[in-house]
Amino acid sequence: MEKLLRAGSSILVAMALLLAPALLSADQPDAWITTKAKIKLLTTKGVGGGAVGVDTDHGKVTLHGKVPTSAAKAKAEAVVREINGVRAVDNKLQVVPASERKAVEARDDQIESTIKDRLKARNLDVNVSSVNKGVVILSGETATLTEELQAIETAYEVDGVRQVTSEIKSKEIGEDK
Repeated sequence: MEKLLRAGSSILVAMALLLAPALLSADQPDAWITTKAKIKLLTTKGVGGGAVGVDTDHGKVTLHGKVPTSAAKAKAEAVVREINGVRAVDNKLQVVPASERKAVEARDDQIESTIKDRLKARNLDVNVSSVNKGVVILSGETATLTEELQAIETAYEVDGVRQVTSEIKSKEIGEDK
């Protein structure tokens, strides 16, 4: 009888160890999932930049907003599905071709200066590593994923920004870039 109890206990412990990573990753808080999704969408080439909104409820992510192509819509959904804790994705993105959007051209030095000013005004200690034809690279270190997201969103608010790449390191526990 004692051997059966030990064997049963061993099996339970082994099962718990095998299932623990999956259970932990599936239980990411909705706010964390939303933040990670926004960061991924804002920094993934070909998704559409800052025009994608994200809402999360019990691991179900809803994407809304406008993207330039059907490929961007599909890519946005695929990128979000890869995030730990995402249980489902409801893709409500609308495809609106770039030719129908108002294009705003700005010189790279103006873009860089404006982004730096806005980051400073929001007390975000993030660097603008480069700006080339509206493509911005941010770097530095933030205390949280939320601060990283704020920096990326701040850059996207500037006229002429087409894409933002983040090389920002976040100190927050649970980061899985």
